[in-house]
Amino acid sequence: MNARKSTTDIFSTLALDRAACTAALIVGGLVTLFIAIGSQWLRHFDWMLLHYAIASVFAFAASTYRIVLWLRRPPTQRYWQQNWRLFRAGGIKNSLQIGKLLFNSVGAQKFIAQRSRYRWIMHLCLSWGGMLAFALTFPLVFGWVHFETPADDLNKYHVVFFGMKVQEFSIHSLIGFITFNMLNIAAVIMLVGVLMALYRRLTDGGAIALQRFSNDIAPLLLLLVVAASGLGLTISAHFMNGRGFPFIAATHAASVIILLLSLPFGKLFHIFQRPAHIGVGLYKHAGQMGAQAHCGRCGEAFASQMHVDDLKQVFAELGMDAQLDGPVSHYQEVCPPCRRRLLALNQGKTMTAVKMQWVGIEAALNGRNGEWENGRENREELLSPIPPLTHSPIRSATDSHVDTPAA
Repeated sequence: MNARKSTTDIFSTLALDRAACTAALIVGGLVTLFIAIGSQWLRHFDWMLLHYAIASVFAFAASTYRIVLWLRRPPTQRYWQQNWRLFRAGGIKNSLQIGKLLFNSVGAQKFIAQRSRYRWIMHLCLSWGGMLAFALTFPLVFGWVHFETPADDLNKYHVVFFGMKVQEFSIHSLIGFITFNMLNIAAVIMLVGVLMALYRRLTDGGAIALQRFSNDIAPLLLLLVVAASGLGLTISAHFMNGRGFPFIAATHAASVIILLLSLPFGKLFHIFQRPAHIGVGLYKHAGQMGAQAHCGRCGEAFASQMHVDDLKQVFAELGMDAQLDGPVSHYQEVCPPCRRRLLALNQGKTMTAVKMQWVGIEAALNGRNGEWENGRENREELLSPIPPLTHSPIRSATDSHVDTPAA
């Protein structure tokens, strides 16, 4: 009992979420276990890469902690639950739809191509350079992949994955050249993307106005150091007779570790969020195929009924009272154009009331009681209900009793 109370006190003191911490510890433990299994119980583990392995385990655990917190937020949790329901209900059809969304959103990055071709090429380089580098680095660091030279032919390599030989190639072949330089290729692709991103961040007026150094510039500079120092190791070894190799190696190691440790806490966390966003596409597709919600004021369809019902549930879970009196029972049942009209009407009524208060205060201060009485008719006219706009919805603002500003 005391141990359990002590654990609870620790979580409370550190302001940590118990469920998220449990998930993080489980994932960290599983990664460590797979390192041991995949490296044949550390027989093929390179102890010179231990610092990379420790940073990687921390990155996986910390990222899991943040992912669990993200998924437990009411809006994200509702999306997550609905996507699993839609996936199970749709079967093979939805599986094909998810595959298509995964290719378009993660592989081809088409959502960015619609904004700008320059940004699309830039993001493709960043995305594929990063994915290729991670796909090669983690198996090598964890000891899951290693190379063996057969005793009868020293010009060949065997690629061993989880203790099983999966490929054989000559060290002088094209496959050998590509295999040994795959990380260099990933570094070049990443450098192109980083330089394009830095150029845009330093020259685009819109980006300059909104960006923050810690959130937008610092991650790019870190990726630049990682890619440049990684490529510099090959340049030093093959073209500079090893000059500067220790410094470049130390710089690369430090930058990679900083990248892994900061991965769950900065902008690069969207690496994990982007694949989860494909569920949004599935959700929208299901909503388009289902019943539509109609505005309670103008009667026009403006969203899927599923989306409106989910928003009502999320509002309730967040403790936000959006119930309305009158024909429209909930704020989410009003379409965005009507919300803007209602906001304008309510602001007009508020400004009129404020104006009349100042007129009364001024009259009282100046002692113009006669003028105040004579102006009663003008005040009543100003305070009368404002007629609907020419193209306003069917019901007027006074009929709907909606005084809530638009979201």
